Amino acid sequence: MGIVAGLDSSPDFTRIVVCDTDTGAVLRQGYAPHPVEGRPSDVDPQVWLLSLGEAAGGGLLEGVQAIGVSSQQNAVVPLDAQGNTVRPAMVGGDKRAQVAAADLVDALGGREAWAQAVGSVPQAAQPVTKLRWLAKNEPENALRTAVLLQAHDWLVWQLLGRPVRRTTDRGGASGTGYWSAATGAYRPDLVELALGHQAVLPEVIGPSDAAGTTPEGLLISAGTGETMAAAFGLGIGLGDAVVSLGASGSVMAVHPEALTDQSGMITSLADATGMHLPVVTTLNAVRALRGAAELLGLPDLESLSELAMKSTPGAHGLVLLPYLEGERTPNLPHTAGTLAGLRRESMKPEHLARAAFEGMLCGLADALDVLRGRGVDVRRIFLLGPAAELPAVQASAPSLFGAQVVVPQPADYTAIGAARQAAWALGVSQGTLDPRTPPAWQGAAAQVLEPGEELAVGQAVRQQYTAVREQTHPGAFRP
Repeated sequence: MGIVAGLDSSPDFTRIVVCDTDTGAVLRQGYAPHPVEGRPSDVDPQVWLLSLGEAAGGGLLEGVQAIGVSSQQNAVVPLDAQGNTVRPAMVGGDKRAQVAAADLVDALGGREAWAQAVGSVPQAAQPVTKLRWLAKNEPENALRTAVLLQAHDWLVWQLLGRPVRRTTDRGGASGTGYWSAATGAYRPDLVELALGHQAVLPEVIGPSDAAGTTPEGLLISAGTGETMAAAFGLGIGLGDAVVSLGASGSVMAVHPEALTDQSGMITSLADATGMHLPVVTTLNAVRALRGAAELLGLPDLESLSELAMKSTPGAHGLVLLPYLEGERTPNLPHTAGTLAGLRRESMKPEHLARAAFEGMLCGLADALDVLRGRGVDVRRIFLLGPAAELPAVQASAPSLFGAQVVVPQPADYTAIGAARQAAWALGVSQGTLDPRTPPAWQGAAAQVLEPGEELAVGQAVRQQYTAVREQTHPGAFRP
């Protein structure tokens, strides 16, 4: 029995799981917060190493043969020609880069030009946009920048002792805004457009390739971004989609080819297996529930769910378009939410609570339709996030989504995905695994919900929602 480790360096903490190479069973785990307060826009990458060292303490990695590294996406680490950081890493969904994103869209000739070039339209969080911000606001630092790494690239490079060769994977590269999942190649001209000059980019290696081996003999796999690692840890494949319920929402699915979308609704990412991972994002998900709970004077989402269950599907005609922060799907950045269908009989707290849940889920069902409209097969939907456990979500999601819904038990899927990648690279290096076929680990323990007889009811609720959306924002949504 061999053992491998997976490392998840998130924006707030480092988590490490040690797994059985053959089954994926978690044998032990470590955790440490990053030694920074809050979520700053600039972070010294050394804090990731400090956190990693603490999480791996107490002999956690003893006997481990290989390790995979996943990390927060969109974190750019600019290095000078000597390999030193030019400035702290630029992390997260940094709103200061919104103007830079608009600049870049215009500079290349519009949204469609970007979608054709790299499968995504620049957003404030993306590395390419942060480079544009750097060039405009810190020109001296931009000039000193000779090498560009993302968080997982930098961590792998550090663990290997900072070798001359620097690597990344398809998944991480596909989120940069200067690598195309469709062609599998960098667009150095887009780096130059953003930064003002060329920079050295890490070599993109295959899903089962090793980045290298430490002097102690520990094999390190390619690594990947947190989204790709979580998908790999869950074990999703063709026919599967993942709906993530955060303050905002996202829908992603496994697809055999890259999708380009001139509207910018689809971000065309690569996954950690050699397939593709088109993603559609909504700006409003659980924030709509929290807003409804506050409006109704309720202390938490559990209370909102309990109240919503006293209503019936369709909420007596009450419809909430949950566009509280504007919306990205459909593209309505400056709009507000809408509450429609107010009649005397619908003006009850339980109907507003139900409309909040149905509005959130219908917004995500719209995002699913964007993928389905582009030929993506969706037969099974994994529902992630604490809100997935709420009875009001589970009662409505299968019929509104029109598919089987799987609610996995909470687990460290990102770290598990990184460990599975390490097991794959280890097996390939030993000649026991095929480089095209990842290890078959046991799937996530989960609750399975079927639409069943409620399917027709759910579709009627969707039609009610669609009618209000079309009346309020005619033609805004074209899946």
